[in-house]
Amino acid sequence: MAATPPSFSPSRTTCASLLRELQIIWDEIGESDNDRDNMLLQLEQECLDIYHRRVEETRKHKADMYQWLADAEAQATNIVSSLGESTVLPRGKGSLKQQIATIKPVLEDLRSKKDERIKEFLKIKSQISQICDEIAGCGQYTSVTDSDVNQSDLTSKKLGELKSHLQELQNEKILRQHKVKSHISTISELTEVMSIDFRKTLNEIHPSLDDSLKDTLQSISNDTLARLTGVIHSLKREKQQRLQKMQELAKLLVELWDLMETPTEEKKEFSHVTRLISASADEVSTRGCLSSEVIEQVEGEVQRLNVVKASKIKDLVFKRQNELENIYRGVHMHVDSESARQILTSLIESGNVDLSDLLQNMDGQIKQAKEQALSRRDILDRTEKWKFAAEEEKWLDEYERDENRYTAVRGAHKNLKRAEKARILVSRIPSIVENLTTKVKAWEMEKGIPFLYEKIPLLHSLDEYIVQRQLREEEKRKYREQKRLQEQATVEQETLFGSRSATKKPLSQSNNANTITGTPTGRRLLTPSGRHGTSGGKERRESGRVNTIIPVNYVALPKDDSVSRGN
Repeated sequence: MAATPPSFSPSRTTCASLLRELQIIWDEIGESDNDRDNMLLQLEQECLDIYHRRVEETRKHKADMYQWLADAEAQATNIVSSLGESTVLPRGKGSLKQQIATIKPVLEDLRSKKDERIKEFLKIKSQISQICDEIAGCGQYTSVTDSDVNQSDLTSKKLGELKSHLQELQNEKILRQHKVKSHISTISELTEVMSIDFRKTLNEIHPSLDDSLKDTLQSISNDTLARLTGVIHSLKREKQQRLQKMQELAKLLVELWDLMETPTEEKKEFSHVTRLISASADEVSTRGCLSSEVIEQVEGEVQRLNVVKASKIKDLVFKRQNELENIYRGVHMHVDSESARQILTSLIESGNVDLSDLLQNMDGQIKQAKEQALSRRDILDRTEKWKFAAEEEKWLDEYERDENRYTAVRGAHKNLKRAEKARILVSRIPSIVENLTTKVKAWEMEKGIPFLYEKIPLLHSLDEYIVQRQLREEEKRKYREQKRLQEQATVEQETLFGSRSATKKPLSQSNNANTITGTPTGRRLLTPSGRHGTSGGKERRESGRVNTIIPVNYVALPKDDSVSRGN
């Protein structure tokens, strides 16, 4: 029985021990020497093959390590170049593993920097893309990936350029946001004035413009800005059209009010409308003042007043005619009232004339009449002064013919004062008439028509007055001469035959009358009544001599400062 081969521990097993163990097994099997030699050759070949494979693997590993080092250096160089840094790669020393251990942390650090730089580029590019999409008005944002980043140029300069571009876009975005807000504010003001639905208007431009939608970015695209600008122009044009229409209606209201003399209380209801007559579009900002409802309300009021005007137009026409006649009468111009009223009645009843045009025509006549009245005013004032002076002259003539004007009766002193003022005024009549004649001739020269006063040319009246005044002066002169002769004859008779009859007025009574009228008692009065008084012969002779010098109508009165100042 064969002995059991000794067992070997795997940790202590060697090639020699395995060969001995193989020999023992072969012995037990009974292998031949040739077979044993072949098997040994085969084992040897297999061992060589294993060594060859291991050597090849080790050689390949070495080549891979060289390749890794080369790739690592190339990658590090590329990263340093793309980052634009000046990092110096460490030179390889020692074994391959030592060289790898040296360069590997540097490469990892460069890769980390590259990744961080790429993230920065991606972040900035994403923001740029988002803003560009907002400006372009894209509904969805375009996503940015690593492929969108040029990894060969990750320098700080390129990053700075992107940041600058991003800042420009952000400024552009802010500017557009301000424009959008400004446009929205303008639209709000315009729609408020015209009572137009503000939210509906914004939604028609872009839904994102409605402030009620939270967490929604307002559109700042070119299209949105263009549509906002277009809507603003449209609203401004609409506002201008409504304002013009409102101003036309307001003017019609004022004209109708003036025509029908509408009370102020009724006008107050539409005061907010009449205030717009002279307002510009930029000045109109009151809420709802140009709304369709207000315009319709004003149109309704104008229509109502037109209906009322049609029923009252006849009264208004004749009222204008009365005003026209009063103007002409006020300046002493002739107007055929009856004929004018018949013509107006015929025109109104015929229906062939627009009553509004007729009123406008009459307003034009009234304006022309006022201008004529104004041009005649100065002459009329001078004419009234002349008329008054002529009346005073007439009164003075009658007063001086009164033999009893100095008697002590009620009001005698007032007549004396009036007579003194009248004499001063009468003395100015020639200059008054001359100035008035000059004024009238100048007026007629300018206007080319005669100046009529109560249907008579004023120059004819002045000429007639001058002639009549000359005749009156001649009569007065003859009367005074005749009176003087009569008084002279009377004095002579008194001298020859003694004093007058007792029926004549005594001198004391005449002096008393003079005292009442305010004449100083110490002054001799050389008047007809004074001369008829009883006196000595010497005084009568002196009186007779003085009469040849002093006018018959002379009256000595005390100076009245108030009268002098008044004249």
